This record gives sequence, C-alpha cells and structure tokens, in this order.
Amino acid sequence: MQIPEWMKPALTGAAAGAIALAIVGFGFAGWVTGGTAQEMSDKAARDAGVQVVASICVNQFAAAPNANMQLAKLKEAKAWDRDDFIEEGGWSTVAGVDEGVRGVAAECAKQLAAMDTLPSEAPMVPNADNS
Repeated sequence: MQIPEWMKPALTGAAAGAIALAIVGFGFAGWVTGGTAQEMSDKAARDAGVQVVASICVNQFAAAPNANMQLAKLKEAKAWDRDDFIEEGGWSTVAGVDEGVRGVAAECAKQLAAMDTLPSEAPMVPNADNS
C-alpha cells in the first residue's frame, strides 16, 4: 500500500501525539492499568477492614477492667511489643471471626498509644421506631 507523501507528516504527528498523551496520562495525570486499579481497590478494602476492626479493638480495650492501667502499660511497652500486648489481652479478637484480621493489633495499639485518655463507652440503644 502506498501512503501519499502529504499524509506522512500527519501520521507521524498523530503517532507522536499518542505517545506523548500516554506518557503524560500515565506519568502525571494518574492513569493506571486495570491490574493496578484492582490492586489499589484490594488494598483499600483491606485497610478499611483493619480500621473497622481496630476501632472495635479500641472500644473493647476501653471497656475492659483496669483499662487506664492497661493503657499505661501499653504506653510503657516498646513500640514493637505493643501489638503482642493487644493480642495477648484479647482485645483484637472479634466475635464470629475465627482468624484475626492481619494488622489489627498493630493499628489498635497505634491508636491507643496516641490517646491521652480512653474514650468513654456510649451505651448502644437500638431505636426500633425511629422516634
């Protein structure tokens, strides 16, 4: 097939424009491939699960007997031992979940260590009639 001479610069410009668009899009505009988007979605879902269970862990810790004393012990522990302290106390365990959620104890310990005082436990009262 013969390409007319006048069309070669246009095709070269279109190819160069497509390459430049791809470089700018993937490099600077935040475009990602489908595989990368799936990985990002999976990580976001895992992180959200860890955050939810870690908040349950914090509430269980705060509701435990001698919680203020336990908080002081947690803060005295070395940073790398805090997740073990949480796991041994059983606060990172959630009823109905046979295997623990990976990373919950570390996140729970991080949140607790950052607190000056423990949250007060608010009673959970179901509202059946929405009144």
